[in-house]
Amino acid sequence: MKGSVIALGHIGGAEVAARIIDGVLDDLLVSPPDGVAPAPGTIFRAITERPMKGQGGIMLRLPDGARAYLRGAKGLAEGVPLLVQVTSTAEPGKAAPVTTRILFKSRYAIVTPDAPGLNISRAIRDDEERLRLHDIAAGLMEGAGAGLILRSICEGADDDDIAADITAMRDLAAAVMGDVAGGPECLVAAPDAHELAWRDWGTPDTLADGPRALDDYGVLDAIDTLRQPRLDLPGGGYAFIEPTRALVAVDVNTGGDTSLAAGLKANIALARALPRALRCRGLGGQISLDLAPMANKERSQFEQVLRAALRADGIETVLAGWTPLGHFELQRKRERLPLSASLPP
Repeated sequence: MKGSVIALGHIGGAEVAARIIDGVLDDLLVSPPDGVAPAPGTIFRAITERPMKGQGGIMLRLPDGARAYLRGAKGLAEGVPLLVQVTSTAEPGKAAPVTTRILFKSRYAIVTPDAPGLNISRAIRDDEERLRLHDIAAGLMEGAGAGLILRSICEGADDDDIAADITAMRDLAAAVMGDVAGGPECLVAAPDAHELAWRDWGTPDTLADGPRALDDYGVLDAIDTLRQPRLDLPGGGYAFIEPTRALVAVDVNTGGDTSLAAGLKANIALARALPRALRCRGLGGQISLDLAPMANKERSQFEQVLRAALRADGIETVLAGWTPLGHFELQRKRERLPLSASLPP
């Protein structure tokens, strides 16, 4: 099945959105269950607590007794209300990471209260199109006291749709940024799975929404496969992806291939498959790759393939490099809950 499909549905009461590219599950979003750490994008009015001496940060009080941690905070007194936004999913038992650089993000527009100016995605290269978008946005943002980023999906979109999106985000930003006084409160909830799919995945060839959409496009079977640690790779190799409390361990094997280039082939196949495997499983944090044996001179080739695959992935990932034992390590932003937590077996 060629083309792109976005399938929307529910599993056990949880909203689920799946993106299928040419018949293969490419991404999976699941709305987090109640009672877990706040999701990235949530905006709070928090209250400052004690500074973390020696760590350069400060603890914040959130609603219902929850806690957040603001890195790099200096000169803040205790008991001060502060507007913050959750940046990543907190590990169990830890405070939610937050920032004061708040973004109001929608399908076409991102309003940036702390960064004035009008910017248009570099992916839009047509000069006439950039001028059209600038003309739409300039009048709407005049006097707003905030910046604006127009996303790549604006290219070719209807003027009225773009203008409505800019206006909604501009007004929301003004309302939230002016609501500093008071106790701890959630001011803007994070988007759910269906809203995130609408916001970030663009327009598919097919949109399937209904009680059988996930089953009809093989999403339920794909989720059952994701629950297993084994990842089969093109060429006969395979890997095991196993999260622990400290890190995500990835073990690569060549399978039945006994050729001299077997290790390199399996490792390159893993590099190409890894971003999709991690985002569909909702895995982030420290990731350690125990690769198949290959010559040291082949390491640069592996790194180039991995870097290109991660560049197209969209989730912030830092290549930490090689360890003395020959493992390759990554640090990946925790943008979502692990599949095992958002959809327990």
